[in-house]
Amino acid sequence: MELSKLTLEIFSKLEQKWLHHCEGKKTRVLSIDGGGTTGIVASAALVHLEYQIQEKTGDSNARIADYFDIVVGTGIGALLAAMLVADDGSGRPLFSARDAAKFVADNQAELYKVKNVGVFRRRMRFSGRSMDIVLKEAFRRDDGKVLTLKDTCKPLLVPCFDLQSSAPFVFSRADASESPSFDFELWKVIRATSATPSMFKPYKLSSTDGKISCLAVDGGLVMNPTAAAVTHVLHNKRDFPSVTGVDDLLVLSIGTGPLSSPSTVKLTH
Repeated sequence: MELSKLTLEIFSKLEQKWLHHCEGKKTRVLSIDGGGTTGIVASAALVHLEYQIQEKTGDSNARIADYFDIVVGTGIGALLAAMLVADDGSGRPLFSARDAAKFVADNQAELYKVKNVGVFRRRMRFSGRSMDIVLKEAFRRDDGKVLTLKDTCKPLLVPCFDLQSSAPFVFSRADASESPSFDFELWKVIRATSATPSMFKPYKLSSTDGKISCLAVDGGLVMNPTAAAVTHVLHNKRDFPSVTGVDDLLVLSIGTGPLSSPSTVKLTH
């Protein structure tokens, strides 16, 4: 299916649920899957969604973060999610959906830069150092501040798997707000959830106070981001006191399309 037809199909359904007659008491969850290297489907969907929100509300400054109560993602989906809720310093999103999509498209080659692994390589491997540079740029504000999990205008959830404890580890703004031992730099969080074993080495990161560390691989391997978000909301009475069950939730889950070579797919308007 062509991307334009796919997005139209998606949004004919979205408009029924999200842009018309939406029950205000529902807690809205946005989940963006990982699993691809381009994020082209998710990017196009998010750009279209934000445009439709602006059209329906008549507010050109409306952002996706204004219409969701929590955002979750894994892999490249986590990068898009974090960009949508990163705080610009005044309580507003640092990136519009279009800005985020453009950043990902413009930096595809560096985010997934193929390493020189010799002529007998069995599978494609990517440069973690190259990705680090791009992610640092994304989550450093113009004033020089390096953003952490606390620096988001809406709750953010990013699952990974910790090889040190052999258990899932979920980065969350809620935990970061409780203790610096659970606050991590955003670029490192995205780097952690992007460490798919077949593509990158496990990524070691520590909290801002250095007390908690994690040897991370891709969270999408062991945890569905939507399930992680629903579980988090149901058990977080401080941030979501009105939620008593799944009937109180509206969930929008966006996939990223098939795994593709970054050099063969580009985001177009």
